[in-house]
Amino acid sequence: MTNDNFNYQPPVTNLEIVFQDKDLLVVNKPSGLLTNPGKGEHLADCLLTRVQAQFPTALLVHRLDLSTSGLVVFALRRKAEAALKQQFAERLVHKTYLARVWRQPDPVAAEINLPLIADLTAPPRNKVCFAQGKAALTRYQCLTDADEHALVALFPVTGRAHQLRVHLQSIGHPILGDALYAHSEALAAAPRLLLHAMVLELNQPYSGERLRFVAPPEPGAFGITAQLAAALLQLQQPVEPNNTQKKG
Repeated sequence: MTNDNFNYQPPVTNLEIVFQDKDLLVVNKPSGLLTNPGKGEHLADCLLTRVQAQFPTALLVHRLDLSTSGLVVFALRRKAEAALKQQFAERLVHKTYLARVWRQPDPVAAEINLPLIADLTAPPRNKVCFAQGKAALTRYQCLTDADEHALVALFPVTGRAHQLRVHLQSIGHPILGDALYAHSEALAAAPRLLLHAMVLELNQPYSGERLRFVAPPEPGAFGITAQLAAALLQLQQPVEPNNTQKKG
């Protein structure tokens, strides 16, 4: 994705700050913008450099894929960086993503437990591999009744590369607009990857206060009403469902 043949055209947008205190900064990344710079001057413009232009001490804590939009956390102090990264490593950070997927998953709420590994034959893709893959777990919940283009909330328990995209593709419901994993019809159904990191919950690094950040998705891109958008902001992490989707 970041080689010399990659046609990178980052969006020209202002930095959208969701939250800031002395320790951390939360911003809403647009789709089409790298989180951190790639190799080469043409890939230098990214969320990290834009953030550091305003906050020179900012340190990246985690990443989103180029095509994914939504919440990204930065530390503003070195000690805060270590504390935040530890929360991610210990799975204390809870994330909720919104996606439009091809057709309605059945069951409408379940978990996808499929191990993932890098696909060395088709980088930067990843794939399901039961023999050597790393454990990967995603919970999902359908939010609308639709035969096509279902709206789904995704709750990743682990954080593997491309986890949500591979998991949805593996059960036959690729995310619309996914140039890496969607079939031709699902790819053509949206002008961009319809995956958005909407909610993020973590502990303030020093006070321990539980913080919850929300970045509503683009209504036009995801085709949702104002009423549904308001309801989405109240989404909570689901309890562990009884249904588990596995293949192999």
